[in-house]
Amino acid sequence: QGALKTSKEDIDVHKLMEKSLAQKPYGEKDLVRKVTTKKILQYGSGEERIAVIDCGMKWSIRKNLLKRGFSVSVIPAFSKAKEILDLKPQGIVISPGPGDPVQAPYVTETIKDLMNHEIPTFGICLGHQMLALASGAHTFKLKFGHRGANQPVKDLSTGRVYITSQNHGFGVSSESLEGTEFEQTFVNLNDGTCEGLKHRSLPIMTTQFHPEASPGPKDTEYMFDVFADMVHNYAKKR
Repeated sequence: QGALKTSKEDIDVHKLMEKSLAQKPYGEKDLVRKVTTKKILQYGSGEERIAVIDCGMKWSIRKNLLKRGFSVSVIPAFSKAKEILDLKPQGIVISPGPGDPVQAPYVTETIKDLMNHEIPTFGICLGHQMLALASGAHTFKLKFGHRGANQPVKDLSTGRVYITSQNHGFGVSSESLEGTEFEQTFVNLNDGTCEGLKHRSLPIMTTQFHPEASPGPKDTEYMFDVFADMVHNYAKKR
């Protein structure tokens, strides 16, 4: 909805071109701050709470978390770690969102603080990139962005291939993971780029692809079950 905007008025093409050229390039804008919720939103009544840092969250993420019995708190992306910890979450999701992750350093700083508390964390798409940045890895602009619902990724631990939905123009540099606590878990079979990470000692995982894709493909929706198990195990120790 709202993807194609039209006008019934006559348009001055030259003025339109000037306006277009005056805009900042896509990769130089902090788009996260434009799309994030401005207040905390609460959903569900489960005993275990998931805090979702809203960088441009899709409602299918909320749906998948509620489906697994969690209560969900959707948090503004500009929130500080203390504000999130005050909610006493048993899990944290860093949502997908638009733009270049380096343009929203306030999110990365919050993630760094949260990682010290060892709370199960799941980063998706932009959230994947931000967790990588928080660990000291680097991101880069893809020569050709990943768009569509037919991107093949390979699980490096099992060799199994999944068809995934993706929509992003930036990625995590696999080479920059050396020296960090993250190891790569998935690879894109089209261009060999990084599609997922897991922390070597903390309950943190990421996917560049969208396991919450709706209407699909749903090949990797099981990632929410993996995350749910991490949350349950964490909650039992509290």
